[in-house]
Amino acid sequence: MSALVKSSKKPPAKVAAAQAVDDNKQYLTFMLGGEMFSLSILAIKEIIWYANLTDVPMMPACIRGVINLRGAVVPVMDLSARFGKPSTPVTKSTCIVIIELAPDEEGEQQHMGVVVDSVQAVLEIPASEIEPAPSFGAKIRPDFIEGIAKVNGKFVILLNVNNVLSTEEISQMGQVAAAADLALPQA
Repeated sequence: MSALVKSSKKPPAKVAAAQAVDDNKQYLTFMLGGEMFSLSILAIKEIIWYANLTDVPMMPACIRGVINLRGAVVPVMDLSARFGKPSTPVTKSTCIVIIELAPDEEGEQQHMGVVVDSVQAVLEIPASEIEPAPSFGAKIRPDFIEGIAKVNGKFVILLNVNNVLSTEEISQMGQVAAAADLALPQA
């Protein structure tokens, strides 16, 4: 004899736990100019100490140079300069966070380093704790902000990696910088 069993409105404990994990995302938090920012851990390849940068002429002001990362040339951006603030001073806690960008038109994976004052921690932030980016009052462009989370009584700015590290926009900035350098009278 077969009997129908009514299911409760609540999902089983394992399903509820799986849904809760899906709602929580992990973010790497770091300090930059006295403020706490974060990036999705899914975009981060590794973190290295600040060292051995090679300057590249006619780059935008926010590009500090390039590094050799196991045979690959990786550009390094100063996030502070990208946000229109003074360059990040190099201290013993200064790090370069290597980020994997979305593949380019040829489908090739690109990497970029970003200079930060110090790396703090990896936090799991529930989606319910993330508010949308404010349309005013932010010290950086609103399109750079994915959201703002409140963690332990402090606000953490969640950065939109694709907008902050837009290679198209940075390339345009480089072209403007190169044109400005060429327009200067030679001494």
